[in-house]
Amino acid sequence: MGFLTGFSGRLAYTGWVSAEHASYVGRVVVATGNAGKVKEIQEALAPLGWHLEGIGAFPMPEETGATYEENAALKACTIAMATGLPALADDSGLEVEALGGEPGVYSARFGNRASDLERNLYLLERLRDKKNRRARFVSVIVLAYPDGVVEEYRGEVPGVILEGPRGGGGFGYDPLFLPYGETNTFAEMSVEDKRAISHRGKALEALKAAHQQGKARQSYPGAAGSRLD
Repeated sequence: MGFLTGFSGRLAYTGWVSAEHASYVGRVVVATGNAGKVKEIQEALAPLGWHLEGIGAFPMPEETGATYEENAALKACTIAMATGLPALADDSGLEVEALGGEPGVYSARFGNRASDLERNLYLLERLRDKKNRRARFVSVIVLAYPDGVVEEYRGEVPGVILEGPRGGGGFGYDPLFLPYGETNTFAEMSVEDKRAISHRGKALEALKAAHQQGKARQSYPGAAGSRLD
């Protein structure tokens, strides 16, 4: 068994889920203070029989990672080590092809704009006169154990950015994003319909399926000075 002495987001070891960790999961802390997100995750993972709970006012670490994987692992590992319980965290973003993948991990603070509306307007301004409107939403979910072992799951939804917002639901860039094959933006969909095809929904489905099938893959985040025994 290895142990973690630092974290850089690199994967130093990968293997199948151990019986030890398979039996470990039961009570899981969700690394968010958003009760709505906790409920969404609870409903998605209900078949696993886990007891999921939020962190309340527990301070979250600053998202300093360069990738979704690094940010999600940073949050999950921090909470797991602080609570002594498995912790689940996600990091998500919108990647626009014509902008070279922006805003990506900076989606929540794109252009240093303060609100969803301002960020949407800024995105439309950046895409003015651009014919290529292709984009994708990405979500990475990490389940971390107190000993530093992590599991990583990714979900993506491709689509296009519209020339103006549609719908009053959702949040973030939902009013501008039209998934391929759909007639409604994320903001026009019901919560259930969006969850069925969303990037976070796909990542959660991958986590659920992996644990139901006993095929969850685990990794040790590598770091300078870390040791794996």
